[in-house]
Amino acid sequence: MYRHFFKRFFDVLMALILFILLIPVLLIAAIAVKVDSKGPVIFKQERLGLHGRVFSIYKFRSMRVNAEHTGSGVYSGKNDARVTRVGKFLRASSIDELPQLWNIIKGDMSFIGPRPPLTYHPWPIEEYTEEQKKMFLVRPGITGWAQINGRKGVEWHDRIKLSVWYVEHLSMWLDIKIFFATIFKVFSNADNENTGATVKADSTEKGTETGSEAAEPTKTEDTETV
Repeated sequence: MYRHFFKRFFDVLMALILFILLIPVLLIAAIAVKVDSKGPVIFKQERLGLHGRVFSIYKFRSMRVNAEHTGSGVYSGKNDARVTRVGKFLRASSIDELPQLWNIIKGDMSFIGPRPPLTYHPWPIEEYTEEQKKMFLVRPGITGWAQINGRKGVEWHDRIKLSVWYVEHLSMWLDIKIFFATIFKVFSNADNENTGATVKADSTEKGTETGSEAAEPTKTEDTETV
């Protein structure tokens, strides 16, 4: 009952309440982004969601326009010069994720669930194994089980395993546990930097090997925050 009705009910109710309460914060953040650098206030990016369907995720823009075509490309390291002054604060505080409240209201996302991967990273949907595809049986979340168990320090194969475990054990109490653990992670800014390659080249758990180690962006426009 919780998985199929109450989870979505609580998502919409809380998202609407938070959206209204946080209107001042959203407006201030939007103005700050616009004044700080040229470009759109909202950054949109395609992600894989429920049943592997593609949707657009929303964030406050924290990097300069066309950042993926300059510097290190789509990958961002610590003290990346492409990150705007306002963007540094938005990322550190996770305020850049607040536009995803609209994703929840639309039905694209949930507060708690597997973080939605990029359409091409760590690999295309066709290359996920049947076991790995279980992570797409629920709506992706702003935060999830993998995010409170290592966050960015978890390699993608292990991250997907954690996401699948969440789907198989989904319950209201588990969501409550993840919710409060996430609050601690955000305020302590724990595990918010990559500590190495996030995709192992020699893993046999993916249908097709990656061929090389790929470092996932650190708090870039095209990666998760929590």
